Amino acid sequence: MYLAASIVVFVIYFTNVALGAFANSAFLGDVGEMLVLFAASILFVVAILKKEADRNANDGS
Repeated sequence: MYLAASIVVFVIYFTNVALGAFANSAFLGDVGEMLVLFAASILFVVAILKKEADRNANDGS
């Protein structure tokens, strides 16, 4: 779930950057871009930590 949310948020970020670069019509400002990229990073880290915890629980470590 967290990994999918991270991908969705990153796609929003990428879409904004692409629109800003090619069509000059970005819908987020600098701070908005930073917050969206930060949210994608945090969601990705949470997803990786959950997968690692699940793996360790299954291995008996």
